[in-house]
Amino acid sequence: MKCVKWAALPLLFLAACSTTGRNTPAATMPALLPWSAQIAERESWLELRHGLLLEMMRRHDVGMWVVVNEEFHDDPLTQFVAPPRPYAGNRDVFVFVDAGAEGLKRVALTGYSEATLERFFEVPAEGRKPQEVLADLNARYQPKTIALGIGGKRGVTRSLTRDSYAFLVESLGAEAEARFVSAAPLIEEYLDTRLPEEWKHYQLLVHLTDKVVQEAFSPKVVVPGKTTVGDVRRFLYDRLWELGVDTWFQPDLRVQRKGMDRATSRGFLSPSKEDVVIQRGDLLHVDFGITYMGLNSDWQKMAYVLNEGETDVPDGLKRALANTMTLQDALMLRASRPGRSSADVYEQAMAEMKEKGIEAMIYSHPLGNQGHALGASIDFRAATRQEAPKLLRKGSYISIELNTATAVPEWDGQKVFVMMEDPAYLTEDGWFFFVPRQESFYLLGGKAGATAGPQGKGVTTRGMPML
Repeated sequence: MKCVKWAALPLLFLAACSTTGRNTPAATMPALLPWSAQIAERESWLELRHGLLLEMMRRHDVGMWVVVNEEFHDDPLTQFVAPPRPYAGNRDVFVFVDAGAEGLKRVALTGYSEATLERFFEVPAEGRKPQEVLADLNARYQPKTIALGIGGKRGVTRSLTRDSYAFLVESLGAEAEARFVSAAPLIEEYLDTRLPEEWKHYQLLVHLTDKVVQEAFSPKVVVPGKTTVGDVRRFLYDRLWELGVDTWFQPDLRVQRKGMDRATSRGFLSPSKEDVVIQRGDLLHVDFGITYMGLNSDWQKMAYVLNEGETDVPDGLKRALANTMTLQDALMLRASRPGRSSADVYEQAMAEMKEKGIEAMIYSHPLGNQGHALGASIDFRAATRQEAPKLLRKGSYISIELNTATAVPEWDGQKVFVMMEDPAYLTEDGWFFFVPRQESFYLLGGKAGATAGPQGKGVTTRGMPML
């Protein structure tokens, strides 16, 4: 078997073939780590995260932080505060205490223990009840605040169940309940803090996402007049299975066609129904993401199906794509800097679009351990200031998600939406993509059956900054 070296990923171990996926043709995709190696790598990240936690707790005035994992109802934080392994106890509790001069005290109260858990946490002697240990920790350290997964506005910050809350009140005492506070600010900083060690793996994840989408928008999958939207979606699901990775949301496809009514949902173009048959002249859009090593990508790309006799995309569609790239540049390079308010960034980018006469929408959100992660979103919601604007954090990852609407002469003036989404990371000089952006539509339906992929121009990946 011939191995492929990916020139775009010089930092990665991609020269060797791998057979770690489920019947994966290794020569066609970047090599992924086997699960055991993924766990080992993520555990090395956990050591680093725990090393940052005490300062974070003190910044947020947290004396004790408690995460409770329920059987068949995993807390979304568990895999990021404890070793990323299955937890099958009826109720597993992970406690972090600011022990003053003693530093950070970490205690795990689980149904069973093993060596990996003991590497990260103190584990009480066999036979001690969790309620007793929690009461002792409270009495010994008397934390002024006890932070829990309550009161947040996102699922990962309000994940504590009612019964687990009652368990903590019973264990710590009714008096301690008055010191219960929301852990949301601490959780946000913890999850929005990216480690330099994660970067190369995230770049691999983004590169893999790109390769899968290029496969989906290729003659291998799409035959004009025959292939349906559902066919493409099923290909994406099956490809994930073959690669041994997952997704955090169902992939969506949108079809724009000359003369087609524009169906919308919440102000956006609605996903197309699965029975829609892809035809020549269609403009296709996919929204797709991959989950790997506790990290998530989010990716939107577009393809054009050539009409009979066409060899290229109509000029009006090219101008529409150029408008979206102009919006990307305004947001990423000119408006964004660490420490700037997300609302101010949004307003500056949109003001530039207004000056240039480009109809635009921005709805960019953080990425990382979740696909819709915690941190500073740059979107129309942030600009309303219904919530306090958040400052951009150097090293954060974001989904540069946005679109422009352009009247296309070849479509009798019909507005065409060019929607793009690319993961990026923040440096002192703005956001930079992990892999080059799409600067030309994927082409389908040509006589040669070839696909035109994105070109590496304009805003691309530069060397990894010191984060």
